[in-house]
Amino acid sequence: MIAFVEGTVAVQDEGRLVVQVGGVGLEVWVPSGTHASVRVGDSVRLHTHFAVREDAMTLYGFHDAELLQLFRLLLGVSGVGPKVALAVVSHLPVGVIAQAVANDDAPLLASAPGVGKKTAERIVLDLQSSLPESLLARAAAGAPDDGGAPAGGVTPAAQDAIDALVALGYKEARVKTLLPTLADAHPEDEAEALIRRALAELK
Repeated sequence: MIAFVEGTVAVQDEGRLVVQVGGVGLEVWVPSGTHASVRVGDSVRLHTHFAVREDAMTLYGFHDAELLQLFRLLLGVSGVGPKVALAVVSHLPVGVIAQAVANDDAPLLASAPGVGKKTAERIVLDLQSSLPESLLARAAAGAPDDGGAPAGGVTPAAQDAIDALVALGYKEARVKTLLPTLADAHPEDEAEALIRRALAELK
């Protein structure tokens, strides 16, 4: 129904943006990578999924069309609703999710908040037959994911930023998830700029 939203970020809260389109502010729930790639005042174009239930109408937005595609595939898995699907694509980059599916690595998917062992196993089973060939091929080749670095690795600037943030006491797992996404969204940034962006996200 709503294919995309294009406007200015008016509000940025945890897990959501309010995008001003003309004189209307649209509440859009977004994954961590999308949230980290923008700031209040930025112009954005988000690919969207509009979920309608008896008690609510919710708009979900993604900076990358492939991310939206994966989100919708996850919604097709029994027991996976928007909250769980959003948690999966927030916790793990697209390429890593594809690798987990291709390699039957349900425990990796189960590391996402709210995803239990059985749900992770169902995701692996269902998505092995429905993941786009481009993602399966990328996972098999270990090609770069949407985080902008090869699976299992990061760019040099992102690695420097990770080392600095871990030294400051931030959780290594959270930092290693966030920095590749920031480096992909801002490829011109050196480590110092990435650290500033990460600190704003890690508040």
